[in-house]
Amino acid sequence: MVVGPMVGGGVFTLPGSFGAATGVLGALVAWTVAGLGMLMLALVFQSLAVRRPELDNGIYAYAQAGFGSYAGFSSAWGYWASNVAGNVFFMVFAMASLGQFLPGLGQGNTLLAVVLASVGVWTFHALIARGVRQAAVVNRIVTVAKLLPILVFVVLTLVAFDAGTFADNFWGGESADLGSIFDQVTDTMLVTTFVFLGIEGASVYSRLARRREDVGRATVLGFLSTLALFASVTLVSYGVLPQHDLAAAEQPAMGTVLESVVGSWGATLIDVGVIVSVLGAYLAWTLLNAEVMFTPARMEVMPRFLARESGNGTPIAALALTTVSVQAFLLLVLVVDDALDFMLKLDTALTLVPYLFAAAYAVKLAVTGATYGPGQDRPRRRQLLIGGAAVVYSVYLLYAAGPEYLLLGCLVYAPGTLLFVRARREHGAERVFRPAEAVACAALWVAAVLAVVLLVTGVLEV
Repeated sequence: MVVGPMVGGGVFTLPGSFGAATGVLGALVAWTVAGLGMLMLALVFQSLAVRRPELDNGIYAYAQAGFGSYAGFSSAWGYWASNVAGNVFFMVFAMASLGQFLPGLGQGNTLLAVVLASVGVWTFHALIARGVRQAAVVNRIVTVAKLLPILVFVVLTLVAFDAGTFADNFWGGESADLGSIFDQVTDTMLVTTFVFLGIEGASVYSRLARRREDVGRATVLGFLSTLALFASVTLVSYGVLPQHDLAAAEQPAMGTVLESVVGSWGATLIDVGVIVSVLGAYLAWTLLNAEVMFTPARMEVMPRFLARESGNGTPIAALALTTVSVQAFLLLVLVVDDALDFMLKLDTALTLVPYLFAAAYAVKLAVTGATYGPGQDRPRRRQLLIGGAAVVYSVYLLYAAGPEYLLLGCLVYAPGTLLFVRARREHGAERVFRPAEAVACAALWVAAVLAVVLLVTGVLEV
């Protein structure tokens, strides 16, 4: 549940995305920054799983425990909405890859592609509705299957690796100053963050873990293994094609790179790998998304109807809401210019707030000393350092996302408040918002209205 969501469609785009943004040096810096930042987040989830074992579904529970019900709701809602956008990305990418064999699918944005993607969406709904544990077994098998073409890619490109091409790609442009490297690294941050989304997968399903220690262990091991895989895919590509060719490669760019090494069957292998991988990631993320609405509903943060289960224990109402929302977002594909890029960036921008809340909660525990006993000053200082680094990294990612996608994120977060109000009234709360929460909600709606105005006037484009 960590590796499955992380190894989706993003890994197959890495050579092209990095080629368009930076060279070898920028890639090394980017993976170092992203690796250290995401490692801090992984260690945060590991620590919180052990320190607060009674909290299920950490992606929302930590925000609620640390900063109140509205923060918890916002984390759950934003995380869920980001995954809806991500699942649309997976389906569009799968259709674009199938388009190599069926021309009528185009780049995944034709009417035929949307219809076929819709069939896939409801097929997965039926599979998960049969039982969460059965779907998790399928996810485990698919995770292994989708790793194979990626490993083949790394091995074959290493064999064809050319040191001269790698050296020519080193600086990523004519400029060789630190300012240009900083800009290049910033341009890669949303991509590196997107491929690491899912690092919290074990935490989301923590209620099903036999031992809480396994939640943290799975998080760290899953992160380290995927970091090695993602960095390898990026760096070996610089030793095969010039940077301008990588930047111009059609997605999935891994197919272009492998085709230059072994011929047309390399592109076909990657296309098949993409289809298996993104459909497997869709399954994993749909499992996560149903859970992230179900658990808060049980804890009276979401409306009661989302806590409804089927006879086999599947959170059926949350699953249905997820499926219907993905179906609705699929229709946007017909009108958005670059659906893949738009869904990727929207998915990433929406996820950053839940990550920031989790990191800030770890800092709060370390500062207040809650959950730390006598004589634990050293681990307390260590967790303060880790949590602080995770907060700084999360804020940097918000900067890298840029105002455009932050405003679009507010456009998604604000309407979700209506569900929060309904949940509070259902459970007889004396007041819906505390004063600080009311201010935050008002600011969110102001930003959402501003986003609408900018969209209508054409200043903000999607």
